[in-house]
Amino acid sequence: MQVVQPIRDQLKIEEIQEILKKQSARDWLLFTIGINSGIHLSDLLTLRVRDLAGKSRVTIEEGKTKKNKTFFINAQLQEWIQDYVQYMNENDFMFPSQRTGRPIKRIRVYRILNQAAKQAGLFDIGTHTLRKTFGYHYYQKTRNVSMLRDLFNHSAPSVTLRYIGVQSEARE
Repeated sequence: MQVVQPIRDQLKIEEIQEILKKQSARDWLLFTIGINSGIHLSDLLTLRVRDLAGKSRVTIEEGKTKKNKTFFINAQLQEWIQDYVQYMNENDFMFPSQRTGRPIKRIRVYRILNQAAKQAGLFDIGTHTLRKTFGYHYYQKTRNVSMLRDLFNHSAPSVTLRYIGVQSEARE
């Protein structure tokens, strides 16, 4: 089984964002919120307009752990969300299927991400890539593995470092 990696290179992140933006505002925003929030894809897909619109701080109940999870939305991302939702109803799902209006499926997100990643020359990408990318860059900026462990609800810092693909530093 292939291990899914975070996207470590900021230029690759921007390249994927450009690819996604050309094909769909929904797909681009899903990727962008995913790499900026660190929440599970399953929780990202169930978000509704009312959960994000006009907010800088968002608290959700994680489906997996049933624990409350808070994440922040910076001013730029808030602006992008407002542009995206301006013609949507507050009860609409943020990332709906064009066919059903229900949230797109995990397998669809996997295909969207993989297709864009391949165009950018990346191949070890999956649905956990969004969360891992958030964690990797958070850790690179702060070096605060304890806070990241708490954000991810992991049992130990070593689990978090392994999850975000920072092997060598786990032994420091």
